[in-house]
Amino acid sequence: MEKTYLKFDAIDAYRTAFNLSNYVWDLVIKWDNFAKFTVGKQLVESTDSISANIAEGFGRYHKKDKIKFYRYSNGSLLESIDWIKKSKYRGLVTPEEFEIILQAHEKLPLELNQLIKYTNIKLKF
Repeated sequence: MEKTYLKFDAIDAYRTAFNLSNYVWDLVIKWDNFAKFTVGKQLVESTDSISANIAEGFGRYHKKDKIKFYRYSNGSLLESIDWIKKSKYRGLVTPEEFEIILQAHEKLPLELNQLIKYTNIKLKF
């Protein structure tokens, strides 16, 4: 029987974060320059960082190193939530856009925790 290996783009948390970051990008790119270069830049960077940290953690060799980056993703997630709430308050996103983003934000903590748990159980070093 052939062994199969997990690829980082097959991880639920990565896929959710990747899709979220592209959705946020598509919104922010349409904003006026002031909004784009203040709130938008921070929102895009924090949202992009969620999937980027998952990818970087996946590429690390040791369990503790992997988990450290997965936890960084959680920090980026919380920062992203702050920026999207500011975007809603300042009228930069519609209530519908906010809800779509919020749904992904609500899924990601569970998916990240599952990834951390899986890493803790499956890796020995």
